[in-house]
Amino acid sequence: MLTDFLLLFLLVFALATGWWLGRREKFRRQPPPGTLPELSKDYFVGLNYLLNEQPDEAIDTFVRALEVNSDTIETHIALGNLFRTRGESDRAVRVHQNLFARPSLSREQSERVQLELGKDFMSAGLLDRAERLLQELVNSPSQVGRSSQLLLVDLYEREKEWQKAIHTLSSSLLKENPRLHKAAAHYACELATELLSRNNFAAARKQLKQAQAFDAACIRATLLMAQLELQSGSAKAAIRLLLRIPGQDPSYVPAMLQTLVDAHLLLKQPRELASNLEKLLRDHSYTSILLHLAETLRSLDRHQEALEKVSHHMRQQVSLKGVDYLIDLYLDQAAGEERAHLITLRNLTRQLLEHKPEHQCSSCGFQSVQLYWQCPKCREWGSIKPIIGVEGE
Repeated sequence: MLTDFLLLFLLVFALATGWWLGRREKFRRQPPPGTLPELSKDYFVGLNYLLNEQPDEAIDTFVRALEVNSDTIETHIALGNLFRTRGESDRAVRVHQNLFARPSLSREQSERVQLELGKDFMSAGLLDRAERLLQELVNSPSQVGRSSQLLLVDLYEREKEWQKAIHTLSSSLLKENPRLHKAAAHYACELATELLSRNNFAAARKQLKQAQAFDAACIRATLLMAQLELQSGSAKAAIRLLLRIPGQDPSYVPAMLQTLVDAHLLLKQPRELASNLEKLLRDHSYTSILLHLAETLRSLDRHQEALEKVSHHMRQQVSLKGVDYLIDLYLDQAAGEERAHLITLRNLTRQLLEHKPEHQCSSCGFQSVQLYWQCPKCREWGSIKPIIGVEGE
């Protein structure tokens, strides 16, 4: 209700201001004594709607009544933007389309209104119409042109048109907006992922090199390059790439573990895998590393060593996943009533672990079971990382 009141107040004020400015020349002539200036009929109709608690009709009436001229164009733009921020994109479109149709606008004013109209269409989900308007503005040398490029990149990102998004990112735009380097790297990674799914290794490698050119610290590009090497049969090259990740960003060590395991298994090197996992665990106390190490030791028939490592680690840094796995290890040696009790405990830990989020966005706090490279909530790239603590790593 407060927002509606403020909007109506702004509309009434804008109408009165626009009416006054649009007719100020007439006021220079002294009106006959005892007479009042003539107000627009729509003004009184709008007031009537307002008094009868019909705010939607009042808003539409006041917008129609507000005269469009060089003095009121900013008011019209502001009103349209206010409608858009309130989620009323259809009304924002009507206001800005009414402005855009005016032949009296200067080129600068026309481009600005066109930009706002493009934002309206994006807000309304009419991305094809927004794209057409914004494409006409991207070559403008003004700030409108740069704003249009940014909006187009955002539009192509929403539509998953990764190549178009990269093509829209000019060098000047990247220089002005450093955060776009990270986004551009992920666009290239998205293209590489699609190519890898079709075993098009040469084209995928090209995209990943482009991703690294955009952002040398892109963990995803390193991980995908390792997966590419593994899929193409170069397991040793994959391992070398994977072992760089802890130095780039240790938060993503859990994300690389399965590929590291797969590469060593392809080479039939379980002992080398155990050695690499031991080194990783010394530097990074992630439960995921511990569990992969324990599984590797079990595959080498070193069951007792696996149990002792997990038990020792849980005493130092407890986690629900670790306790659940420790129960499994004890079950291997248990029998009778003891085994029944352990199964009951394991069922409880599995219930606690079921659907438990393992990752969290550092930007907005969104939590998820799986790793997303782009947060589904705030759309930030590379912000979701493993949760650390008893319920996580």
